[in-house]
Amino acid sequence: MSPERHRQTVQVDGHDVTLSNLHKELYPDFTKGEVIDYYAKIAPALLPHLRDRPATRKRYPDGVAGDSFFEKNAPSHTPDWVRRVTVATPGSSRGRESLDYVVVDDLATLVWCANLAALELHVPQWKVGPRGGPHPPDLVVFDLDPGPPATILDARKVAVLLRDLLDADGLSCFPKTSGKKGLHLYVPVEETDRTSAYAKEAAQRLEADHPDLVVAKMARDLRKGKIFVDWSQNSTAKTTVAPYSLRAAERPAVSTPLTWDELEAAGSAAELDFGPADVLARVERDGDLFAPLLDGHRPLP
Repeated sequence: MSPERHRQTVQVDGHDVTLSNLHKELYPDFTKGEVIDYYAKIAPALLPHLRDRPATRKRYPDGVAGDSFFEKNAPSHTPDWVRRVTVATPGSSRGRESLDYVVVDDLATLVWCANLAALELHVPQWKVGPRGGPHPPDLVVFDLDPGPPATILDARKVAVLLRDLLDADGLSCFPKTSGKKGLHLYVPVEETDRTSAYAKEAAQRLEADHPDLVVAKMARDLRKGKIFVDWSQNSTAKTTVAPYSLRAAERPAVSTPLTWDELEAAGSAAELDFGPADVLARVERDGDLFAPLLDGHRPLP
């Protein structure tokens, strides 16, 4: 069969987007067409959290069972209607002083990324302005990573403790699943260059108060049975998987915003495991639980 039989061009918001191999399984029993369909349907909730943030795409051209790679630079075949921003990357391990990032601001770009098997979308805690200049961070993120045999339910305990610590500092935080074994806590803040220092200090305070449960040091040999509160996600060079992004696993999972009530009430890890259909139903019922991140910014203490 000719390659053309596997390709079709669709109009998305006035742009021609070529789709290919829609029946190819990117997860067992979940095709590229279903990946694209999920991203198209979740777009109203997802796009506000991607907008103005240079995107790192984790691509799985042969599906989750095959090789993958992180793609930061816009590929040579990027359509001219896709927004790109040049971001300085001094000290890059690849020796590049800058990269041309894709910014996923609209549905057409999101569908284009999904067609390239970009299953995971990762973004930094800072935005770029209209001309591409980087702003100071407006989010603080904590990645709560269980060290076996600890589980996401143990991470939940740490999330509640961290929520209370942040509340005492006058800050609000919002939880989501990582889509794998842990949790992420997001804190909307007024733009500042102090987010990394604050996150580290908060994680260290939590470790000092709960040394039997929390570790804030990077050494992996300290994490067994504890929850690593990874504050380093706030480095301007790092990214975190976006809310509502798919994750690569044996079956399609989603990094899913939660309410505090459902997180605290969960009786098993399975209750905190969500697939695409679950997430679409949740958003239909509850709207975007991460909407407060878009306008609820408070000053760091």
